[in-house]
Amino acid sequence: MNNNVISTEERALPDLNGSALEKTEYHSSSVRETDEIASRFAKIIKGGETILMYGELGAGKTTFTKALFKALGVTDTVTSPTFTLMKTYYGKYTVHHLDMYRIETEEDVEELGLREEIEGSDVTVIEWNKFTDFIGAVYAVSIEYLGENTRKITIALLQKNA
Repeated sequence: MNNNVISTEERALPDLNGSALEKTEYHSSSVRETDEIASRFAKIIKGGETILMYGELGAGKTTFTKALFKALGVTDTVTSPTFTLMKTYYGKYTVHHLDMYRIETEEDVEELGLREEIEGSDVTVIEWNKFTDFIGAVYAVSIEYLGENTRKITIALLQKNA
């Protein structure tokens, strides 16, 4: 396998203990704290990254993404692309936000032409990922529901930019 390509399983969270090059864990007890964590993460974004969002329904993936995009200079209202599959926003970077929850396989993704749509984007955020190969820096953001207002957020670098 090419050193610049990473494979992931369709809906499974990668083993962040074994596959992560770097990993940081946070605990959030409010939306404001989650926003702060996303803002800190935005400071390391340089363009060319793919960010894979993991977490159960309602864990806070879209909340984190909204705060991340705001920190990246997006001024538009960010909403989940569950029914449109992908939305594009502009700020410091061109940012694509994909939600593949309703897509069954990578073949479906390819048939829809989503890979071609995101090629060349500065930053791509994917919820419910179906892609198996990535080129460039890849981060996994895992949001684990611990209680009504409490989340464990793990940010892991899975692959460095070439």
